[in-house]
Amino acid sequence: MSRVLKNYFCSTAASPNVRPWLFVGLGNPGDKFIGTRHNIGFEMIDAFAECLGISMESVQFKAIFGKGFVNDVPVLLAKPQTYVNLSGECSGPLAAYYKLPLNRVLVFHDDMDLPCGVLRLHPKGNHGRHNGLKSVIKGFHGNLEFPRLRIGIGRPAGQMDPKAFVLQKFNAKARERIDAALVEGVDALKAVISEGFTESAKCFNKQQKYKHIRLQTMPV
Repeated sequence: MSRVLKNYFCSTAASPNVRPWLFVGLGNPGDKFIGTRHNIGFEMIDAFAECLGISMESVQFKAIFGKGFVNDVPVLLAKPQTYVNLSGECSGPLAAYYKLPLNRVLVFHDDMDLPCGVLRLHPKGNHGRHNGLKSVIKGFHGNLEFPRLRIGIGRPAGQMDPKAFVLQKFNAKARERIDAALVEGVDALKAVISEGFTESAKCFNKQQKYKHIRLQTMPV
């Protein structure tokens, strides 16, 4: 089945009108990390899979894996099980196996530089001190030319260690914002697939800019 799937996705990649996407959500495996800030990439994958009815029951290249279609466009979903800081061990081999250009690999990750619940789509960029992104870039042999969905989790209060902060679960108010953001993110991802990244990101980021302004002074 894996070989048949690979051949199908590779053959569709040859057509400019039906090019597959690979969505990679960053997070940590294990029950104790469920609902933590660092696992918001996993949550976005799960929300997208649930909305589209995509089963996440197989394993490929150290990742929980699913496959499906959005308006006849093939989509691959991956949740690396290597822990966040080693996410490149999965994302690099997956992209190579399916012969995907990096502009068709979209990585979801938590971001402390955005208020909790604010999202941003970016076509490329550096790691911004995010160790998961550092690993993904390493897995892509130093190439930065892959899009990202940044998911705001806010910053820790006072002198709290950021490493401890990202491993905490959201409080009730933050959870409410994140749940709303997941719905917005799913809609944005469907638009990316159907309408293309550049135009979808431009429209989506404009909407999120106003949300950013509204939420940046409202702590959770």
